[in-house]
Amino acid sequence: MSLFRVFDVAGSALTAQSHRLNTTASNLANADSVAGPGGEAYRARHVLFTTAAAGTEGAVGVRVAGVVEDQSPLRRVYDPKHPAADGSGHVSLPNVNVVEEMVNMISASRSYQSSAEMMNTAKTLLTKTLNIGQ
Repeated sequence: MSLFRVFDVAGSALTAQSHRLNTTASNLANADSVAGPGGEAYRARHVLFTTAAAGTEGAVGVRVAGVVEDQSPLRRVYDPKHPAADGSGHVSLPNVNVVEEMVNMISASRSYQSSAEMMNTAKTLLTKTLNIGQ
């Protein structure tokens, strides 16, 4: 693999992890919201990744395959005084697990950081290679 391909792989990883960070931030921002679009409680979202291949050279990066909603049940809290309570006094809250989302954010941040460091190392190697001839 050419050293220049490192930038393609690391760049695709930066884009994918940036999308993951944005999705995690959205989940955390809506963790306590009662009603989302359409009047239903917000559902956590998760990013799906897949390899990006080009021709016969195999995998050349990662791409976002899509964003899916978590289908686990919504949290139900008994609060009969809440304006969004149903007939039995329960309020449906988002199925966002804040601890899980924080771990996801740290993981995405570390992955982003290592991809950026990989690009920096490749740049340094290319610069030193060019300086050999001087």
